[in-house]
This record gives sequence, structure tokens and C-alpha cells, in this order.
Amino acid sequence: AVFQNYFSSSCSNKLPHIAKPFRERFETRVTVLENGLRVASQNKFGQFCTVGLLVNSGSRHEAKYLSGISHFLEKLAFSSTAQFGSKDEILLTLEKHGGICDCQASRDTIMYAVSADARGLDTVVNLLGDVALQPRLSDEEIEMTRMAIRFELEDLNMRPDPEPLLTEMIHAAAYRDNTVGLNRFCPVENTDKIDREVLHSYLCNYYTPDRMVLAGVGIEHEQLVECAKKHLLGAEPVWGSGQTRDVDRSVAQYTGGIVKVEKDMSDVSLGPTPIPELTHIMIGLESCSFLEEDFIPFAVLNMMMGGGGSFSAGGPGKGMFTRLYLNVLNRHHWMYNATSYHHSYEDTGLLCIHASADPKQVREMVEIITREFILMAGAVGEVELERAKTQLKSMLMMNLESRPVIFEDVGRQVLATNTRKLPHELCALISQVKSADIKRVVTKMLHKKPAVAALGDLTDLPTYEHIQAALSSKDGRLPRVYRLFR
Repeated sequence: AVFQNYFSSSCSNKLPHIAKPFRERFETRVTVLENGLRVASQNKFGQFCTVGLLVNSGSRHEAKYLSGISHFLEKLAFSSTAQFGSKDEILLTLEKHGGICDCQASRDTIMYAVSADARGLDTVVNLLGDVALQPRLSDEEIEMTRMAIRFELEDLNMRPDPEPLLTEMIHAAAYRDNTVGLNRFCPVENTDKIDREVLHSYLCNYYTPDRMVLAGVGIEHEQLVECAKKHLLGAEPVWGSGQTRDVDRSVAQYTGGIVKVEKDMSDVSLGPTPIPELTHIMIGLESCSFLEEDFIPFAVLNMMMGGGGSFSAGGPGKGMFTRLYLNVLNRHHWMYNATSYHHSYEDTGLLCIHASADPKQVREMVEIITREFILMAGAVGEVELERAKTQLKSMLMMNLESRPVIFEDVGRQVLATNTRKLPHELCALISQVKSADIKRVVTKMLHKKPAVAALGDLTDLPTYEHIQAALSSKDGRLPRVYRLFR
């Protein structure tokens, strides 16, 4: 009892010489500068840091421009700038601090990132500001980019893995000719049309401080803010800081629909053990944006569906107990792949299942997938729900041990919401998901028109109307087709 009294009194009166709780020092801090630029940081133990600029700009903003600008900007990143004469000069500068750089463009964000020794922070922020706001975009660099993009497009069409191509197609089908449905890759016919003038007209509207976040992991917040004020506050872009005229604030319009590409897949991978000719199907339905409360139940549902390739070896956490393994791949030996994906944006989302099989079994494969969509709205076992939630939490925590992943998480969340939900908050939300939540979000999702992408030999592909009818039925079965001649 004496010990208990002592302990409770010690806890109520904080001792002056004891340091602050550990977690407090590792929370995400955000500062907004006078020009609207947000500076976000997350401290992390270690000698190295990851710092980058995220811009609210991507292929979804290209409706009024030539499609492919973001693809060009991604390839042109870290080329010559006002201060640095060439890419080699940039790499040599980073080398002094043990640094590497990278740029990635997605449908709604472009990200310039550098990982380097934390002592080189000033150099890194100066470099990032120069790369984003002062690129030279010389004729030679643009010509080299055209060649790189042409090669990438050729490679995309020849790859044995069709997933990037199908992802493009399902977005084009789900959001026909708007926002996230616009092509992420530059169409071949536009490679010669995009020049410095076109790029500057786009950059002038979208590369403004209020659409940017400078995010850093592994550095002190005050230090990052000081560097941002020094190098990014009042920085004059090479295209001039005139008034932005034409920012596209369109909200994604889900249309549903089908995109088909008839393609001979028989010679995709020749060699001693060629992959057999396959037809690939992706069926998707609108889910929700990552800003909505239903985002967490959808993430759990996606984990519960899981799936993968039929040759995937099992192991702890591999997802061999997910529905697409148990109900699809383990029961139908002829299916080569069945995987669930969840794409989420600030105003919409798309839950889809990708499946591949021999062209002669396309109809059967489509019916198996439509049945799985209908079964999502049925009973959800307590064990499978807990397994999916645990797997989602462990995946989240495991990914967030990597510094570049923390950086991207901080940057994207602050760019979208001006704040960041910490991992333990997300885990608490995941734990709260009930089977009733899964049923509710699926029932709502099944009322939408489907989006379908099909690639390969499509002779036996059911019509879009039949797929839609199957997803509206009670058992997910396709309407029967009677043929006089087979």
C-alpha cells in the first residue's frame, strides 16, 4: 500500500529531471510558410534522412493539356538546373553526402526525393528547390526524354506481366475521359508535341507553393523549416511567378464501362519454359476516397480478398488463407492469377480483381470473379476478419519501418489533409472494423456499374451487359448463352 501511494503520487507530479515521453518527440510536425508551402517532418533515429518535395500535380490534371506532361516531368527530373550544369553534377553533389535521388509521378502527385546524410540537409533542400523550380529543360534533354519514353512504351507492351497495362485500362474504363481516368503514360503521338513551352505553361499553373509539401524524415523540424525559408521562400521559378490561370479542380466522375484490347499473347515470353498464352481480365467497382471513414473497411476487405499467382509459395503472412486463394486458385487449377487491388484517391477509389487464364476458359473465369464480388456481401467469418485485420496492421507497421516509406506517408497525408494520422491511430481504426461494416460498404459498392478491362484473346469474353447482370444477381452467375453451333 505504501508503494502504491508513492507510485501514484510520483505519477501525478512529473519529476523535473525526467525526459519527455519518447513518443512525443516522434510525432509529425507541420509548419505553413508565408507563401503557402507546407513543411512536414518526422524525427527518426539514424544518421541518414529522406527529404523531398511533393507536388499536387499529376496526369489527372492534364485534361486541358497534351496528355503525357507528368510522364515527361518524371523523366526530366534531376537534370540540369540554374545552379547545376548537368545530371552528373547533381549526382556528384549528392555523392559527397552519400545521397541518392529519385522522382516518381502518379495520377495525382509528383514526388522529388533525396536520401542523404542528415548533415547535408542544407545542400539537399537547395538542390530540391532548384530541381523543381529552376529546371533548364534543354532541347537535348527533352529529346533524350522522348527516346526514353518511346522505349518505355514499347517495353510496356512486350512485358510478360500485364498488370501496369491493365491498371491503365481499368482506370480508363472506370473514369472515361476524366481525372484519374486520363492516361498516366505519354501516348506515342504526343512525344514529339511536348516541348519546353508546353511544359512551362503546365508548370506555371501547378508548381505553386500552395500545392507543395516539403517533407523530411530523420531531421529536426526547426532545421528543415530554416532550410525551407532560406531556399524555397520567395524563390522565383524559371517560368515566372505570374498569376495561375487555369487550375483543374474537377472531381472524379465514375462512369463504369469496358476497355478491350485484342492482343496475341502467344509470344509474350519465348524460351525454354515459355509462359502459356493467357487472357487477362480486371473487373472493378467504385469504392471510396482515402478521406472517407469507409476507406479502412475497404482496406480490410482488400486484404481479406488477397490472392496472388498460382505458383506463389506459401509462408507466414503470404496470404494463403485469403479468399482468392481458398475459393479460386486452390479450387480451379487452370487459373494462373487472381489478385485483389485497391486504388484510392482524394475524391474516389476503385476496388478490382485481376484474373488470368487460358483464352478458352475466359467465360468461366469471369463468372468465378463475379461470384466472388457477390460473396463479399455475404457472411464474413470472425476468424477471416481478424486475420485480415491483423495482416493489414502488420503490413502497415512493417512498411513504416522503412524511412522512404515514412517520408511518402508523411508527404502524401499532409498534401491531402494538412495533418497526419499516426500508425497507432490507423491500427486502432482497423481494430474497430466489424463484419457489418464490410457488408455495408460492399452492398453500396455493388449498386455501381462495373468497370472492365480485358487483354488478350477475347473470343469467349462475355458481353459487358452480361457481366453487369451477373454483378446485379443474387449468386453472381452470368446469364446463360445458348448457341446452335459451338
